[in-house]
Amino acid sequence: MFPIRDEHRTATTPLVTFALIGLNAAAWVFLQGLGAEASLVRSVCELGLIPGELLGSVAAGTRVPLGEGVSCVITGDANWLTPLTSMFMHGSWFHIVGNMWFLWVFGDNVEEVLGHAGYLLFYLVSGFAAAAAQVVADPASAIPMVGASGAIGGVMGAYAVLFPRARIDVLFFFGFFVRVIPMSAIFMLGYWFLIQLLSGSMGGAEGGVAFWAHVGGFAAGAAMVLPLRARMRYAA
Repeated sequence: MFPIRDEHRTATTPLVTFALIGLNAAAWVFLQGLGAEASLVRSVCELGLIPGELLGSVAAGTRVPLGEGVSCVITGDANWLTPLTSMFMHGSWFHIVGNMWFLWVFGDNVEEVLGHAGYLLFYLVSGFAAAAAQVVADPASAIPMVGASGAIGGVMGAYAVLFPRARIDVLFFFGFFVRVIPMSAIFMLGYWFLIQLLSGSMGGAEGGVAFWAHVGGFAAGAAMVLPLRARMRYAA
């Protein structure tokens, strides 16, 4: 299930959404070498969030395999900037393109409601909440966490609260049959959240996906805009 567009048009230019997409793209090009193995591994190990390293629960010198023949080595030096830097790192082309597409679909509407400065602060707080949720869920993990999906989860949570009845055109794959199906935002995003919650409950970060970061980001984003939703509902 993949969202391709929403029906809720905006009257303002989403400058911060554009900037965030640009920053993620620049990090992918200049810090991660467009996915070249050496640059990718170095960036993930140095700029990704490793809960066990941050909290000192993993011994220095521990080698963490990332794939065939590549690994990170835990330094033992907690880098408290990684909750921020990890938001702009990605693990593959599919990872960054998918994340940026979700941000493009949902970000403009949330930015219009919050304003440019408020939206930027909201995005960063959502990302920090996502990182905190993953650290709390698995404090001894030595696996680096990277990606904008926690912060984007916050954007999706806000969208679900602010525009629950907005129509989302969703691309479905049924084997070889592909179809676009319209559905309400609350259904599509609620289903996404439920999948993250169930996956996190059953497997944590197995398969390389930080499900609790998605849950934490979504919940934080939804909670932060609840007062705005009430104001929008009763506005003249």
